[in-house]
Amino acid sequence: MSVDHRSIDYKVADLSLAEYGRNEIRLAEHEMPGLMAMRAEFGSAKPLSGARITGSLHMTVQTAVLIETLVALGAQVRWASCNIFSTQDHAAAAVVVGPAGTPAEPAGVPVFAWKGESLEEYWWCTEQALTWADGGPNMILDDGGDATMLVHKGVEHEKAGAVPSADDNDPDEWKVVLGRLAGSLAENPGRWTGVAGGIRGVTEETTTGVHRLYEMQRDGDLLFPAINVNDAVTKSKFDNKYGCRHSLIDG
Repeated sequence: MSVDHRSIDYKVADLSLAEYGRNEIRLAEHEMPGLMAMRAEFGSAKPLSGARITGSLHMTVQTAVLIETLVALGAQVRWASCNIFSTQDHAAAAVVVGPAGTPAEPAGVPVFAWKGESLEEYWWCTEQALTWADGGPNMILDDGGDATMLVHKGVEHEKAGAVPSADDNDPDEWKVVLGRLAGSLAENPGRWTGVAGGIRGVTEETTTGVHRLYEMQRDGDLLFPAINVNDAVTKSKFDNKYGCRHSLIDG
C-alpha cells in the first residue's frame, strides 16, 4: 500500500493511478450536475466550514465527486470504504492526490481504502477515518452503519471498563471488531466517549444501517441524532427502485 511521501495521512493501493482517476472524476462531474451546481453556488460562502466529516461509503469515482464537493464547501473530510471489494483504486488515489497535488506531494483528502481489504484491514481503515489529530469528527456520513456502530460499541465497552472476549461461534468479523476495540481501550480508555461527544449527527443511506439506528433509538442507546436518508423520496423512489437495475446491467 502507498504510504510514503505524504503531507497527509492515507493508505491506498497505488498513487500512480491518480491521473487515471482524475480523468474519470472529470467525466463523472458532468453526470452529477447537482453537486457541481452546489460548488458553483455555495463554494465561495463555505457553508460547511467547521464540519469534520468521516465518510464510510464505497470509494468510487462518483463518491470522489461527493468528497471533493464537501471540501469545496468548506468541510474537512476523512474517508474509508464501507465494503472490502468496492473501492476503485484509481478513484482513491485521485482523491488523496487532489486536483492540485502530485503523487510525490499529495494535497487532497485522507483516504483509507483499497480493493480487496482483509477484515482486519477494513476495520483498521474505518478506525483511521474516525481518527483526527485532535479528536474525532463532528459528523458521520455512513453506508451500512459500520462507522456508527464502531463508535457506539467503543462507548459501550468504555463504560463497562472491558471488552468481552469473542465466543468461538462468533463471526470472524465480530472477532476482529472486538479485538480492535480491546486494543483501543488499552491504549486510550476514554477515546470513543470523547469521539461520540463531539458528533452532532450521522446520515445513513442503507436499509441495514437505518434498522441498526432504529434499534439503538428503541433501546435508548443512540448517542447522537441520525438522519434516515434511505427513506427520502429521492432515494427510495429512484435509487432503491432503479439503481440496482442499472447496476445489474453495468455489472
